[in-house]
Amino acid sequence: MKPLLSGKHAFVTGGAHGIGGAISKALYSNGATVTITGRDQDKLAKAQDLMPHSNIYELDVTDESSVNNTFDSSIKNNGFIDILVNNAGIAASAPFLKTKTSEVRKLMEVNLIGQISCSQKALPGMIENNWGRIINISSLAGIKGQAYLTSYCASKHALVGLTRSLATELAKFPITVNALCPAYVETDMVKQAINSITSKTGRTPEEARAELEKINPQGRIIEPEEIAATVMWLCMPGSESITGQAIAIAGGEWM
Repeated sequence: MKPLLSGKHAFVTGGAHGIGGAISKALYSNGATVTITGRDQDKLAKAQDLMPHSNIYELDVTDESSVNNTFDSSIKNNGFIDILVNNAGIAASAPFLKTKTSEVRKLMEVNLIGQISCSQKALPGMIENNWGRIINISSLAGIKGQAYLTSYCASKHALVGLTRSLATELAKFPITVNALCPAYVETDMVKQAINSITSKTGRTPEEARAELEKINPQGRIIEPEEIAATVMWLCMPGSESITGQAIAIAGGEWM
């Protein structure tokens, strides 16, 4: 039986580990030609060991020349990009009055402007091929306000706004644009959150994890593979009418 995504070229930013790694593996295992990008060469090499026919590039999405060169090379070697997963992102937390404007700019550069740059490089090929999927990995913080995360929330809300506007602009094409908005996922960001809680409150790591789990009505941390499964659904036949959506993956934390 022919793999479901055979013949499709998928490009995943921040695709070597965590949520991005799970997405890359799902696309790869379903037959897509996968281009995996990130800033850590060691993690990229490990990802290619797991997915030997994948393509890896070191990429900083805030560096316009790096974006241009990487996309041009990827398209030259593997054809137009059919599926773009804008997963690269960073987080930061601080009380609002201690939030530095330099930190806000950094978050916006990575979490919004980088996604715009990548989408602008992938989109012409989608239009020419008359098919495409752009999937932006936002956050529950992109649809819900959260204390001590003002700059992060602002950047992820902006990404949801980009998603909705671009989906409307592209509605006349068979190209969909959606945002996935997960709550806490079992990644390095959760480890950082636990470390932050323990350092600020004196709680043990186990107590800090329990606090994060309690936020989710299902009482758990979400697995990266759940995000990957949603990406796969959006790439499959039957999802053609799903566009411009901010899809919460949060165990009922947002309804």
